[in-house]
Amino acid sequence: MKNKSSRSEKFGPLIRKLRINLNITQRELAKKVGIAPSYLNDLEKEKRSAPKLEVIKKLSSILKISLNHLNDLAGISKKELAPDISEFIKKNPKIISLIRSIKESDLGENELYQIENSISKKKTKALIIAAGLGSRLKDHTENLPKCMLDFGGQTLLQRQLNAYKKNEINDISLIRGYKKEKINYKGIKYFENTDFKNNNILNSIFYAEKIINGNIIISYSDILFEPSVVERLQKSDHDISVVVDIDWRGYYVGRKDHPISEAENVIFNSNNEVEKIGKINTGNEEVHGEFIGMIKLTSRGTEIFKHHFHRLKKIYWNKPFQRAKVFQKAYLTDFIQELVDIGIKVHCVIIESGWKEIDTVEDYQKALIGFNKKLKKI
Repeated sequence: MKNKSSRSEKFGPLIRKLRINLNITQRELAKKVGIAPSYLNDLEKEKRSAPKLEVIKKLSSILKISLNHLNDLAGISKKELAPDISEFIKKNPKIISLIRSIKESDLGENELYQIENSISKKKTKALIIAAGLGSRLKDHTENLPKCMLDFGGQTLLQRQLNAYKKNEINDISLIRGYKKEKINYKGIKYFENTDFKNNNILNSIFYAEKIINGNIIISYSDILFEPSVVERLQKSDHDISVVVDIDWRGYYVGRKDHPISEAENVIFNSNNEVEKIGKINTGNEEVHGEFIGMIKLTSRGTEIFKHHFHRLKKIYWNKPFQRAKVFQKAYLTDFIQELVDIGIKVHCVIIESGWKEIDTVEDYQKALIGFNKKLKKI
């Protein structure tokens, strides 16, 4: 569901606000888009209705705003259908009979949402975050990103790809950074985190922002997981869902290099909604599970996700944010906690084991020892 602030937004004033936030003058933006400064001025002051789709696409790209959101505001401005939808109907007139069937069936908002989500599910994408240094694996990652470590003749990344493909997820993207030339599998879209030494998981995700839309699963690259984990996550209809392992404590017994205090834990309520997430003090609070490093967003979820990231980035860049010293170093869990704090519901998809984190030499060695016994199915 769209946040309340977006309902009161208008096309022209939003363009002006975004332009100013990016320190772009009216004349500069007009030149980049290919329109007259006077026309842009009229747009921003709402003296003209929103422009054609070609101009909207350019504004979306330059101002780093969701094209869908901008099209929706343009439709409101013109008091007609969003321009992208109008163009699609003109090119596909047979769609009118489908729309008429929906109208005659008098479907409610929930039923329409279920149809939308069902269509999106069939096109679920995956995004893997693999830009980090992996320094805690020492010699093992001296010349390799940790997702390229070998597990029984296949790399960690290959095993992730297999788990996704067994769930018919074939549209897969990956964010590279450290030793990026070592990751070069065919059939993957690649994005480059050019500042991986100075940022962290949250900011790394947004190097692939242009594909964060529709139904998408975002996952860490240092986790081994069974296909059943992805299968369970796909069944969630919530806008934002995180995978939480409630059988997590046993994994930390004897785990010296990555103690329980460093776990990304979760406390959730009776509706399986996140209340707290991150490195929670397990001695002072009753923790319910561990976030495994996998999140799913619906179409609405991606809009919420992107909108608040850019809002918070403007406020907290170079400043402390949640548990991070500066926003650039924030973890995904810092961002999720912020969403929860402002009232956005984040649903927990509950699992009991079926995954492993490979963060340290100790983790890798343990995983290799137990690999033939427990992870042959992966």
